[in-house]
Parts: sequence; structure tokens; C-alpha cells
Amino acid sequence: MPSTTARCPDCGSAIYTDADEQLCEDCGLVVDSDRLDRGPEWRSFADDDTNPKRTGSPLTDARHDRGLSTEIGHTAELSAAKRRQFVRLRRQHNRARLGDKRTRNQVHAFTRIKHVVSNKSLPTQVRDHACRLFRSAQQEDLLRGRSIEGFVAACLYAVCRMESLSRTIDEITEASHSSREEFQAAYDALNRELGLPVAPTHPREYLPRYADQLDLSTAVERRAHELADRTEREGILNGRNPSGVAAACLYTAAKENDANLTQSEAASVASVTPVTLRTTYQELGP
Repeated sequence: MPSTTARCPDCGSAIYTDADEQLCEDCGLVVDSDRLDRGPEWRSFADDDTNPKRTGSPLTDARHDRGLSTEIGHTAELSAAKRRQFVRLRRQHNRARLGDKRTRNQVHAFTRIKHVVSNKSLPTQVRDHACRLFRSAQQEDLLRGRSIEGFVAACLYAVCRMESLSRTIDEITEASHSSREEFQAAYDALNRELGLPVAPTHPREYLPRYADQLDLSTAVERRAHELADRTEREGILNGRNPSGVAAACLYTAAKENDANLTQSEAASVASVTPVTLRTTYQELGP
């Protein structure tokens, strides 16, 4: 409806409100606009008087409380005495929020998982899936006598396997600051008690990343894919480290295309020894 008090600054005609804009009814000038949606966050189709309001951030599995707990924020517009009071309140609030050892372990583990996911450029669904897997392991009481860092590495590696993301054990354990023994104990417990749907890793999953790190051409990578398929057909892949097989395929393809690549460089990227690489290279044939 036109407004009786406000007038258009150009032609002096009445102004009316349409959605989030104030318009002149004659010349169409947009006098003012308000882009903030002040309505509910979502629509409710229930047959009741539900009036959903705007709330905080969405629920996430990457936090021990799924993001439902209250946090006391920080502000500079307080006196020194009030700031000291809020520091004490914040400390007591955090102690009450993390009241038992199980919750503290979850907070520590989820923080480590988020750090590794950020460090290794893994997608968000890996973080959430790994946190859910850690929570399941904790509910099954699998952490007793085993390290949290080992379970962080085991959960992340298992999720990478399930999501077909090529990450080696050494990469995950190094980023999570866990030893190979801690990882192996935790991963065995996860696989035995939870029955992880983990399929064998194929060497071709490592090829794009290794080729990019070694700065190899597209032709070398294409030939390495053909060699990786050959290792599966001829049984060369059986019982061998797929990361080492991928490095051997890249090295063999680089030799065929006269690319400058040494066995040590290819083995270092794949976190294997040159002896492991040479074994598969000799099977493939020069």
C-alpha cells in the first residue's frame, strides 16, 4: 500500500512497500531496500501452532555435543571487573561442559581429526564420518588400553578407504602423531569389532596425486594407468602394497616416455623403499 508520510525524492509521489523494497508508485524509483529476511528459518506444514524461529549453526558430528551446547562469547565493551567475572564464568562453564573423561576424550579426538583433515586437504564428509566412527568405537569400549591418537589415525584411514580416497598409512599416522603400532592396534580393533566395509585399494587411486607431485606429463600418467590395470590382470598386484605398485607403474611409464624420474624419487612419494619399487618394476619388464 502507498505510504502517506514518505514521498519520492525525485517526483514527490507516494511510496509503497513491495517485499523488501520501497518503490515510487509513479516513476518506479527504489527509495530503500532491506535485504534481511526476518522471518522463520524454515516453513512448517504441521497442523499446529508451531512457529519455528531462527537458531544457531546446524548440527554437526564433528563436535562432541553436535553443536548444541552454549558458549560464552567475548566482547571488549565491558569494564575490567566484568571481564574478569566473565573469564571465571567461562572457565566454570567449560569445566561443567566437559564433565567426564569420555567427553574430554571425544573433544581431544575430534580436534585431532579436524586438524588432520585440514592438513591433508580431505573433504568435510571424511571429517564427519571419522567422528561418527570414533564415537561408535567409544560406545563399544574399544579405546580401553589403546591410544586416542591411534584411533584417530585408524578412523581417518578407514574412512579414506571407504570413500576411495588415496591416503597411505604413513601419511595419516604422521599427521595424527601416532606410531605405526598404535595405528595397527586400533585399526585391527575397528575392523574386528565393527566390521568395516573396506575394499582393497587399487593402485590407480594413487596415480593422479603421485603424478602431480612428481610433475609428470599426462602421457606418463595415462601409460601408468594402463600398467596398473595390467598388474591386476596378471596377478602382479596380489599381496603387494598398492602405493608401491602405483609408484612402480609411474616409474616404468616415465622410463618408456624418457621422463626424468629416479627410483628414489618415485619411492619417496609413495612412502616405500626403492627395493619395493624395483620388485614390481622387474615384474612389469623394462
